[in-house]
Amino acid sequence: MRTALLTYDYPPWPSGLSTAAREIAEGLTEAGADVTVFTLGHRRQETEGPIAILGCAPAPAGRLAALRRWGSVGHLAAPIAFRNAVLAEHRRRPFAVVEATNWYAPASALAFRAPMALVTRNSTPAAFSRDPATTLRDRLDQAAADRLERAQARASDGLISNTADHARRIAAEYGLAEGGQPDSVPHAIIGLSLPPEVIRRGREAAYPAGGAGLRLLFVGRAEHRKGFDALMAAMAILSAEADAGRLPPFELRLAGVDEAALPDDLCAAARRRLRPLGAVSDADLAAEYAGAHAVVAPSRYESFGLVYQEAIAYGRPIVASAEDASARAFVGDTGAGLLAAKTTGAALAEALRPVLLDPAVRARLRERAGLAAGRFTRQTLGQETLALYEAAIERYQQR
Repeated sequence: MRTALLTYDYPPWPSGLSTAAREIAEGLTEAGADVTVFTLGHRRQETEGPIAILGCAPAPAGRLAALRRWGSVGHLAAPIAFRNAVLAEHRRRPFAVVEATNWYAPASALAFRAPMALVTRNSTPAAFSRDPATTLRDRLDQAAADRLERAQARASDGLISNTADHARRIAAEYGLAEGGQPDSVPHAIIGLSLPPEVIRRGREAAYPAGGAGLRLLFVGRAEHRKGFDALMAAMAILSAEADAGRLPPFELRLAGVDEAALPDDLCAAARRRLRPLGAVSDADLAAEYAGAHAVVAPSRYESFGLVYQEAIAYGRPIVASAEDASARAFVGDTGAGLLAAKTTGAALAEALRPVLLDPAVRARLRERAGLAAGRFTRQTLGQETLALYEAAIERYQQR
């Protein structure tokens, strides 16, 4: 089966979407598919083993690059660039199916006249990961992005989500349960895998000794969806308790967060315990996981849940939020960590205290994380994705 995979980013670019795209491509290849990746990150053509990677970024001085600078309609530039590249390659050798993320709808220009089946794998909708609009231009711009995502989802021959709750939220967000899409459209629940090298590094990483203090690790962006506001509030509470001698010394290392992203009103006690690391390489991130006593991931909403899976692979206790369905599945159901009842500073501090105070709690959570490691492999990802592709192709042919 020849498949096209559309992704804004692809490794070595460090992002959750690029990591997900690589895992999908590798999993499909191991399952026997012929995979071509289309990425907006560059204009080169290259290969990684059997995977062809075609860069389709608009020319800097071209019309699409100019279109990207316009509000609202500028969101069409990337989908058009993807469409042009896919159709050119399809004419050379046809694709049976094209897969794209829902995030900013890269396949929306293909959606209604695609000469192959279209599958949308749902990440976080753009509406869930941005700040509220403060100007009319921003409101129009955001509405345009939302409409494109909705149109791509409704035109898809197959859908993939990470958990059943995620699938329900996606259906509600895009109006799929309101007659926007026939019930016959297959919607599969397929978890992402982790790279084999991450699993290997995690197994080889010894748990750090207590030493002079405990290390907590946050991986992500300083945004509301990631629960960063609750994390900062929890740090203020716990730092005051540590200064009073009621908690052991600790620090929180922030991978993906710059110093400038810290709140201006953060108290001095909390600021002393924060180590903003900015963007980190894969090797540096591996070292951070290996050196952490626990991972704090208080997201209000996650789609792929890669941070949870990475922490589990390293056998590190996780403190997350029960508001996120992925956290309930990866952390709560496996017992690999503790869940804050709400994504607030007080609730997060309450969940973190036993992890900071009690080595026995950390040991118990580490044991459970070790049992949960390796639940999602490239083999299962590839096989389950190909099964969904076959159902999507059948529906496409019957349209």
